[in-house]
Amino acid sequence: MEGSGERLIYIDGRFYPASEAKVSVYDHGLLYGDGVFEGIRVYDGLVFKLKEHIDRMYDSAKVIKLDIPMSKEEMVKAVVEALKVNKIRDGYVRIVVTRGVGDLGLDPRKCPRPTVIIIADAIQIYDTGAKEKGLTAIISSIRRDSVDATSHEAKTLNYLNSILAKIEANNAGVDEAIMLDHRGFVSEGTGDNIFIVKDGVVYTPPRTAGILPGITRACVIQLCKELGVRVVEKDITVVELYTADEVFVTGTAAEVMPITVINGRPIGDGRPGPITRRLMDEFRRLTRDPRNGVVVDYD
Repeated sequence: MEGSGERLIYIDGRFYPASEAKVSVYDHGLLYGDGVFEGIRVYDGLVFKLKEHIDRMYDSAKVIKLDIPMSKEEMVKAVVEALKVNKIRDGYVRIVVTRGVGDLGLDPRKCPRPTVIIIADAIQIYDTGAKEKGLTAIISSIRRDSVDATSHEAKTLNYLNSILAKIEANNAGVDEAIMLDHRGFVSEGTGDNIFIVKDGVVYTPPRTAGILPGITRACVIQLCKELGVRVVEKDITVVELYTADEVFVTGTAAEVMPITVINGRPIGDGRPGPITRRLMDEFRRLTRDPRNGVVVDYD
């Protein structure tokens, strides 16, 4: 991350120093978790998969019937401007759109205008050596919300389901928690999609497991196809997880991250496997290709 001094935060068309960036205590994003968000990575001035992230955010907003008060093109320009004013070439962008200011009731009709926030900064969710040694994980007792409930197919501000699982991971002294769906099949991590490798084939849970349609997940599936690695979307059992040759998770912040221990059981030989390592390298290449995002002109 580059840039110095206090960060400038975008709120509803204006930039404020971070210490002065505020929203109302009556904002329904705070009161009820009513809103949507996206996290986007920036690699040497390349805003990776910006269009895809913006499209997903507007889809999430449609699911909760939230009308974002900006066009997609205006949102892209605001993201680029947030990076430029903060002089960030390598970092992370968080876009948050809340239902806006209302009253103490939960009726969305009481919120006349959504609040738009853009934060350009840095993020690190795992230790720097995690890519080499892999993550440790547990299987959480917290089940992923089902597709007919608060579905995680939409990326909303309601993340308590994941937070409770993350607390379990913290209490167990491991890096991540793997969540099962209501049927007992593997769904995803607290904030990332999951893959396993068995006999050279890559498997990942389908949308019916209540997963977020991950942008990094889609990149990895495409990379596998380009590398001639077979990918199968199917329900995955806990036994298949334990007996996999390799396990890895994907996400905007996590990128491609190996998991080497689950519930005290080593995965494969207990080290990141060859397919995982190859995908890590290939994904790194993707993030440097200007065809895969928007290049910011800092001049």
